[in-house]
Amino acid sequence: MPDLLDALSPSPHGASPGRTGRVILVLLWLGLCAATVPAAMTDLRLATGAIGVPGTLSVVSCADLGSGRYDCRGRFVPDSGGPALPVSASPDSRAGQVFRAQLVPGGERAVRTGRDGLLVALLLPATGLTGIAFLPYVIVYWLGWRHRWIAVLGGCVVTLAGLVLMALGFAAL
Repeated sequence: MPDLLDALSPSPHGASPGRTGRVILVLLWLGLCAATVPAAMTDLRLATGAIGVPGTLSVVSCADLGSGRYDCRGRFVPDSGGPALPVSASPDSRAGQVFRAQLVPGGERAVRTGRDGLLVALLLPATGLTGIAFLPYVIVYWLGWRHRWIAVLGGCVVTLAGLVLMALGFAAL
């Protein structure tokens, strides 16, 4: 444990962690932001129709759980003509909404498909993209690269792209 603390402590030349600390920080930053993609993969595959059963979801009720949390229930009717199934709907739904959806392979919930479903499913990866935007700048700063403005410009472009994607996702809710 003392070795780990020494790796993260500032170097004698300034308030920057040592080489090992820098590697640890970069890996943690990268891992945190990159973890958003696998976390959203199931919803992305559902929103694109790659997995699940296509059909129509009718939101029947949304119960207020307090603290801004809701539990929404719906009725999913598969396109194949099978019986309607009771499922969990997205907590951002409203009672009475009807939209195209994919039933999760387990059958316990349905996820909106189409453009809006895809934009909502991209919210989490867009957050990771926005979070990782300036990691290249930090790396080139620590490496002492003189043309850091290129990394700053790239970070601004990636941040803007992530924020636009997040705004579109929130608008699709």
